[in-house]
Amino acid sequence: DVQLQASGGGLVQAGGSLRLSCTTSAFTFNDYVVGWFRQAPGEEREGVSYIDNRDGATWYVDSVKGRFTISMNNAKNTVYLQMNSLEPEDTAVYSCYATTLGWKNTYWGQGTQVTVSS
Repeated sequence: DVQLQASGGGLVQAGGSLRLSCTTSAFTFNDYVVGWFRQAPGEEREGVSYIDNRDGATWYVDSVKGRFTISMNNAKNTVYLQMNSLEPEDTAVYSCYATTLGWKNTYWGQGTQVTVSS
């Protein structure tokens, strides 16, 4: 099974920063939309951000706009989610994915825990 490798989670105080990484050696992200979902205990899974590597377009859920930045390093075939000004409400398991148009071919990484203390 093809899997993505996600990393970068951890414990941080409110106002702090973390950078999540998502990569794979199985294929290149060039033709994929790569993004992150998160799920907090007792909550539904929520889309956080994605980048369409075909044209560089990005999207963010309203609650993270201005605080999170998604980017792609082509040389490293890695997508980063820079998370600044973290809030306790950002606490969740973050999972990355890569998908083609219409979710025809979709791959997932393991979750990485982000915990923000108040």
